[in-house]
Amino acid sequence: MTSRMPRPRFAPPPFRPPVLSGRLHDARTATAVGRWLGAAFAVCFATGLVSHYLQHPPGWLADLLPSRPVWGYRLSQGLHIATGLAAIVLLLVKLWAVYPRLFVWPPVRSVRHALERLSVAVLVATAVFQVFSGLLNIAEWYPWPFSFVPVHFAVAWIAAGSILLHIAVKAPEIRAHWGRRSPGTRELPAEDVRDRRSLLLGMGAAVGVVTLTTVGQTLTPLKALDLLAPRHPDHGPQGLPVNRTAAAAGVSERGLGEWRLEVVGPRPCTLTLDALRALPQTHARLPIACVEGWSVAADWAGIRVRELIQRAGGRPGTAALRVTSLEVSGAYRVMEMGADYAEDPLTLLALTLNGQTLSLDHGFPARIIAPNRPGVLQTKWVHRLEVL
Repeated sequence: MTSRMPRPRFAPPPFRPPVLSGRLHDARTATAVGRWLGAAFAVCFATGLVSHYLQHPPGWLADLLPSRPVWGYRLSQGLHIATGLAAIVLLLVKLWAVYPRLFVWPPVRSVRHALERLSVAVLVATAVFQVFSGLLNIAEWYPWPFSFVPVHFAVAWIAAGSILLHIAVKAPEIRAHWGRRSPGTRELPAEDVRDRRSLLLGMGAAVGVVTLTTVGQTLTPLKALDLLAPRHPDHGPQGLPVNRTAAAAGVSERGLGEWRLEVVGPRPCTLTLDALRALPQTHARLPIACVEGWSVAADWAGIRVRELIQRAGGRPGTAALRVTSLEVSGAYRVMEMGADYAEDPLTLLALTLNGQTLSLDHGFPARIIAPNRPGVLQTKWVHRLEVL
């Protein structure tokens, strides 16, 4: 008889923490990338405040919001989205440069170090949330149970605070590696300079590609390069994009019936579509700019809102306006505009777009178009104006 040899038992290899000694994971690289990332977040934060307070102004601000320049919101929101998309590239490179520090041992060395790591965790979490939730918002995909606008706005303040705290904590290290001749930079291996320069040039090229292939949705001379943006400025009914269709809003031609515009004020009146068409028509070329970043200038014609306010007995120059849409539901079914917008001669109850009667998706029979105003407030399917 032959004896069986015992089978060797499988023994897992001993755990060894990762050794991350790759080049360029240093303070100089992190600082160089961080400067651009910080600037991008600053632009996003400032333009985000503009967008938020134009959409949701507190009562004291409503009558102070300016209606000029006509392209103001188009510029600020286009810059917000373009910078936010570029920040995705910058954030990924920044995380690559600093991720080895996540594996330092021991993970916490003191109370100060624990607070520093906590601040970094908040910074990373909020930065990642802001850029990627913003990306999903412009694609109009919402895989979360909360309302995007208030959460995005609130987290923006947390992100801004964590960035300022991070800069304060890391100020000595940032100062030591700010430039090529800074003391900390001179102590780094000289042979890394060329690789670091290549990394930064590659990062810049990636930002350039992302920008060139998306900014055409706002900067229409570059619309031929608009390959990655969710909207093309020429695609849509009547040559204009549409975010919310009539079907999505629950509006149909059959449901319009005998449509009337109700103007409520000291002298209320009701106007049919034929009566509106018989009034003096004002033509204006105005951009429509949406929070998703796309914007297009178009030719609109209709009745000046201030003339409808005066017809209903509103006081010229002081009356604000509440506008109600026929859409069944939605956060912007009822919209208010301050006196400056209502009085502006370019604020129209539009009946035509690019010389044609409004299509149903563009708000037939009547919609608001006003200068320097977010697209969500350019109310479609208007059936009631109330002088405030």
